[in-house]
Amino acid sequence: MDSNTIFLIIFAIVVVGFFFNQILDYLNASWFNKPVPKILQDIYDNEKYRKQQNYKLENYKFGIITSIFSFILIVIMLLFDGFAYIDSLATSITNHNILVSLVFFGILFFVFDIISEPFDIYDTFVIEQKYGFNKTTVKTYILDKLKSWFLTILIGGGLLYLIIFIYHLDPQWFWFYAWCVIVAFSVFMNMFYSVLIVPLFNKQKPLEEGELRDAIMDFGKKAGFNISKIFVIDGSKRSTKANAYFSGLGPKKRIVLFDTLIKEMTSEEIVAVLAHEIGHYKHKHIYKSLAASIIETGFTLFVFGLFVGSDALSQALGVESASFHIALIAFGIIYSPLSSIIGIVSNIISRKNEYQADNFAAKYNYGESLISALKKLSSHNMSNLTPHPLVVKLTYSHPPVFERVNTLRKKDEL
Repeated sequence: MDSNTIFLIIFAIVVVGFFFNQILDYLNASWFNKPVPKILQDIYDNEKYRKQQNYKLENYKFGIITSIFSFILIVIMLLFDGFAYIDSLATSITNHNILVSLVFFGILFFVFDIISEPFDIYDTFVIEQKYGFNKTTVKTYILDKLKSWFLTILIGGGLLYLIIFIYHLDPQWFWFYAWCVIVAFSVFMNMFYSVLIVPLFNKQKPLEEGELRDAIMDFGKKAGFNISKIFVIDGSKRSTKANAYFSGLGPKKRIVLFDTLIKEMTSEEIVAVLAHEIGHYKHKHIYKSLAASIIETGFTLFVFGLFVGSDALSQALGVESASFHIALIAFGIIYSPLSSIIGIVSNIISRKNEYQADNFAAKYNYGESLISALKKLSSHNMSNLTPHPLVVKLTYSHPPVFERVNTLRKKDEL
């Protein structure tokens, strides 16, 4: 296949992908005014519901603007050989094969990040502020950005350097060795993320002795799940939105509760949320998802390994001879439709897993408490209660709250 044909394929994928996503967003927005299901009508009073509707609509309109901006930017890069220009800048700085790729991605990352910064600032300090969510100070925002850049350079740059080094060492089997490196890195980060990364952004402290800790420990014993590490994170430092999650694998697993969650919910509701999360562990969803991700990564790298040395792939983006970093950009776009299909399948499995985790909580008589917790989370986070069914099928990793509550109610009636 010649470079012109590859370019047309890349351009078509970008255009079709943009309009497809716009159609999905429009379909979702068209259901904003659908009547709230009767089972959820106690979530919002009239005033809060109007505020939630305005929040959804404002985010939708802002999303259109950001999507159009990103689309125009990528089209300009494609039509005017923007990637080739950045490649020439990188080669003017260094002739070292690996360093050229690192400089290329470094320029690309920082330019795109800085260009998109005004949108992020508007979202954080205007929209989220307007609806009472934002608690991030300017100082915290700047420090977060600097820390994120530091981690991107240190971890992202280091991992990329190793992968490109492997490619130049053994182009034929690079995909396999790179796969091993990425798998090792993924497992390591899954185990130690809360210990190494989270403290850079948030304070974590052990949950104090008291009613809540006793209730969590009692449930852990009842469910046969060893709970030794329960932490509270200062989520209120950045947002009023509530959350809770499990982190780590094996002996490194820990429960992390946002302080906003503790403030909003009763002990019974928090235990119900954690019962749902423990359900994921009991059904081995965490390990199955990790295994699926590892297999997908291996397949993607194998396919990329077949084309990375192609001159035509790099020529499609304006670079005359095969280049690792240019080939990676071109391949990433070409592969995106297949990646989206895999994502749809993953979402189907994920939604099934969510129902199983809900059922686990209901099995221990936490069904009603979980319903109450889901309603509170929806109200507090101003969640969309009427998503379009097609959008749910294609993009939602969790079932809509209506379906979860309805399923839990039916379980309780049995």
